[in-house]
Amino acid sequence: MTHFASLVRVLAGVISMRRTVALASIFLLGTGPAAPARVNTQAATGTATFIVTGHGWGHGVGMSQYGAYGYAQKGTGYAKIVLHYFAGTELGNAPVSRVRVLLTSGAATLPVGSASDFRVKDATGAVHDVAAGKYTLTPALKLKVDGEAAARALPGPLLFQPGTSPLQLKHLYRGAVQVDVVNGKLRAINFVGLEQYLYGVVPSEMPYTWHPEALKAQAVVARSYALATRRSGAFDLYPDTRSQVYLGVEHERPSTNAAVDATAGEVVLYQGQVAKTFFFSSSGGRTASAEDVWGEAVPYLVSVPDPYDTISPHHTWGPVAYTGTKLARMMKMKGRVVDVQAELNGSGRIKTLNVVGTKGNVSIPGASLRQRLGVRSTWFTVGVLSLSAPSAAVVYGSRAQLTGIARSLPAAVLQQLDGAAWKDLTAVKATKDGAVAVTIKPPVTTRYRLATGKVSAPAVRVPVAPLVRFYAPRTPDQLRGYVRPLSLAGVTVLIQRQQGPGWVTAAQATVAEDGTFLAKLQLTDGVYRARVGSGHGYVAGTTPVLQVSNQ
Repeated sequence: MTHFASLVRVLAGVISMRRTVALASIFLLGTGPAAPARVNTQAATGTATFIVTGHGWGHGVGMSQYGAYGYAQKGTGYAKIVLHYFAGTELGNAPVSRVRVLLTSGAATLPVGSASDFRVKDATGAVHDVAAGKYTLTPALKLKVDGEAAARALPGPLLFQPGTSPLQLKHLYRGAVQVDVVNGKLRAINFVGLEQYLYGVVPSEMPYTWHPEALKAQAVVARSYALATRRSGAFDLYPDTRSQVYLGVEHERPSTNAAVDATAGEVVLYQGQVAKTFFFSSSGGRTASAEDVWGEAVPYLVSVPDPYDTISPHHTWGPVAYTGTKLARMMKMKGRVVDVQAELNGSGRIKTLNVVGTKGNVSIPGASLRQRLGVRSTWFTVGVLSLSAPSAAVVYGSRAQLTGIARSLPAAVLQQLDGAAWKDLTAVKATKDGAVAVTIKPPVTTRYRLATGKVSAPAVRVPVAPLVRFYAPRTPDQLRGYVRPLSLAGVTVLIQRQQGPGWVTAAQATVAEDGTFLAKLQLTDGVYRARVGSGHGYVAGTTPVLQVSNQ
C-alpha cells in the first residue's frame, strides 16, 4: 500500500500521519453537513407588517345608528330602541323650544337674501323692509332698506326676519338670522325653533330612506343631545360635528320631518335632567362605555350589546396594513416600529397601545388612536406579520428554518416566489406569543414571505449555494471533488490557496456531466478550498477547507 493510500484511510478520522515525501499530512476541515440557517428575530420584527382589523365606525358611545336601524327592521319601536342604548333613562318633555345655532363667524363678507321680501331689525329696535333678492354684507353693515336707492349703515346687531320664504346664507334656513360684528369680522346666528332645527339635523345625520322607527329614534336622540350640550354665551350650538350637522331647508325630507313631528318635544331624561345622548354610526356589535372611551363614568352611557349592527357595512373593516416606518410616523416616533402590544378596556376597545420602536417606546391612549391611525374606531386588533432572512446561505440539498411572527391574525401561509407570482407552500401555525417556524429546502436562491388574506410581510431572500466537496486526495498533484446540482455541469471550479487574509487561485477545473471535477496542481503546505462562483440561480459556494502541512 502506498503512502497516499494509507493517508486516505486516515482522512475520515481527520488524523495526521507522517510520510517521507514532501507532502506530510492533509486535513479536511468541517466535512460534516451544513447546519440549518438561523433567523435573526430582531430582523423579523424590524421588517414587520402591521395589520389593523376592526369593528364599527365612530367613538362607540351611546346609540349606534346602524344598530337602531337594525332594531327598527326587527319591528322594535323608537322608544324601546332609544332606551336600550341609554340605560336607566326615560322619555320626557323638552324644557325649551328654541335654539341659537352659529352659522358662520370670522367672515369678511356675508351673503344674505330671500326669494321673498323680508325684514331686518337693527340695534335701536327699528324694523326695516328689505326687497327680495341677494345682498352682500360687510362689517360696515350697509344694506338697502325701505325702498331707498342707496345702501346705508345700520346699527348692529341686525336681526333678519323671513317673509314667506326662508332666509338664505350658504343654505336656506328656517327662523331668523342675527348678524353682528366680532373683532372686525361678521358672525351669523340662526334663531330657530327646536323642532325646525331638527328638520335640518335628522336627515343630515341619518339617511332619510331608513325605517321610520329608526328616524324617530334619531329625532329623539338629536333633540336631547342639542339641549344637553347647549353652550352659554351668544349661541347654543354649532352647525357641524362639534354639535350636530345642520344643513338647513335644502336637506329636509318629508320622512325625517314626519319623524320629528311624531316625536315632538320628546327627550331622554336621566333623573329629571336631559341626557347627553351621544350617537355614532356603527358599533361593530357592542357599544362602548363613556368611562372606557373618555375616562369619565356616566351612569346611562355604559356598554350594551348591539345585536343588529350586523347590517352595517362598517360592522367589520380592514385589513389596513402599515409598515414599521409608516406606523412610527403616525405615532410621532423616530426610527421604525418593530412591535406593538394592546391593552383592552371593558368594552373590548383598545385602552392603550404600547408601541416598541427602534429608537424608543411609547404608550398611546386609545382615545387618540383613531385620529393617529386614520381608522374608523378603537375596536380593533393589530396583527404583526414578519419573516426574517437566514443568517447564511443554504447549501444545496440542505434544509433551513425560517422564523418570524404571525400574531393576532387569521391563519398565515408561507409563500414562495415562483417566477413573477407568489405560490402558497404551507400553512404556518403560530405559538401562543405569535412565533412561527417553518422548515424549507430551497432548490435555488428564491424569496419567501408570510401572508394572510391579501396582506403580506416583506419578502426575504434566501440564498442557496451549490454543494461543493473534495474527495479524499490520493496523490500530491491533483484534487478531485464534486458539485451539486448536476445542472451546474460545465461551470468553472477554482482551486484556491489561502494567502494572508485572502485567497489566490492555484488551479482551475470544469464540472463534468456527472458533477465531478479534477484539478491538477502541486500541493504544498497551506490551506485550500474549491469555489464555484455565483450564477444559474445560486450564490457562490465553497468546500470545507483542506489543510496541507509537512510534519
